[in-house]
Amino acid sequence: MSKVNVVLGCFYGDEGKGRTTDYLAQTCEVAVRASGGNNAGHTIEFNGKKFAMRLTPSGIFSGKTVAIIGNGVVLNPKVLINEINMLKENGIDVDKYLKISEKAHVIFPYHSEMDVMLENHRIHKIGTTKNGIGPAYCDKYERSGIRVEDLYKASFKEVLRNQVEVKNQLLASEGVSLNFEEIYAEYTEYANILKPYVCDTISLIHKYIKEDKMIVCEGAQATLLDIDFGSYPFVTSSNPTIGGILTGSGINAHDVGDVYGVIKAYSSRVGEGPYVTELNDEIGDRIRELGHEYGTVTKRPRRCGWLDLVALQYAINLNGVNYINLNHLDTIGKFDTFKACYAYEVDGVETTDFSTNEEFLAKAKPVYKEFKGNFGDISKCKTYEELPEQAKEYIKYIEDYTGCFVKLIGTGADRECMIVREK
Repeated sequence: MSKVNVVLGCFYGDEGKGRTTDYLAQTCEVAVRASGGNNAGHTIEFNGKKFAMRLTPSGIFSGKTVAIIGNGVVLNPKVLINEINMLKENGIDVDKYLKISEKAHVIFPYHSEMDVMLENHRIHKIGTTKNGIGPAYCDKYERSGIRVEDLYKASFKEVLRNQVEVKNQLLASEGVSLNFEEIYAEYTEYANILKPYVCDTISLIHKYIKEDKMIVCEGAQATLLDIDFGSYPFVTSSNPTIGGILTGSGINAHDVGDVYGVIKAYSSRVGEGPYVTELNDEIGDRIRELGHEYGTVTKRPRRCGWLDLVALQYAINLNGVNYINLNHLDTIGKFDTFKACYAYEVDGVETTDFSTNEEFLAKAKPVYKEFKGNFGDISKCKTYEELPEQAKEYIKYIEDYTGCFVKLIGTGADRECMIVREK
């Protein structure tokens, strides 16, 4: 039977996971999205166009890959339908290749309103996208959520009415009162549009595994935003680590093959929370502009800094990463010199141990190694051997530090600007 290759972000998201999935989808027959919602944007560039995907697995762009939205995703139907229409306009056969789990939970307007209310009343702001992701997951675990399959039940109207009434009571202090009839009519229409795509994706995935089909499972967000293993509370509301891949798709541990950890040659973060290697200066600003570091979904400017190898090792250990995809090598190569953090200094003691403890991270000072830049234009490089020596030295240092092979190297924005190495 086939093994499922997994693509995960190692830091705070926006590392270029969609691109890795897009590459793997060229040889894969199935791509699965297992967690998160439309707060997670994957950007794909090819043929002179840029596509910002929020829900549909980016593997669908191969033109031959079944794209599955798994049970671990919280689904905003309006966003997905807009995405479906966009894909169809660009010649993608969505009707043939898109599948939606009947067990995925649905985001309703009251979730977004709750998101806004909760964020406005926090003492310490998290920086939520206010798309209703967290409240939808709250309903899921409180067991009052509405799943995709519920949209087609005779009881849907009364269940939804109850939820709108309850949420209106909670939102009354904000002067918000949602109209049940309008929501019901809107979501009934969404349900009719999406019905051809809805199925039991868990059985479907295991059928594909038994048929020896090549499968890639793409994570949303990234390791340091994981609800359990990230810098809590400045995290997302799901598990974008290897465990979330399993519970959000229905695959089991024996099904997992290679795990690709995606990083950039520097680092970035959107929203609040600790960030040891952040550069609040002109260098950080230059990284942002050179790397076009603005949120796919929010358009917010990302916080930027040097690569943190201490945190990277944590992500590799946690997820069982055996291959690294290093993106934006071209961006970092535009500096005369650049740095990477190989240790923290905490209370005068140097350590390579990582912790998400807020007090620990607040005291941690990065210890850097400096590298030579000025790579020149590396976007035309098709092999590792063609890269300049200083670029290869940086890659080798990452490999020696982590013990993990850098297999994919991003050398430019276009999907073709990717070096693939073999051991």
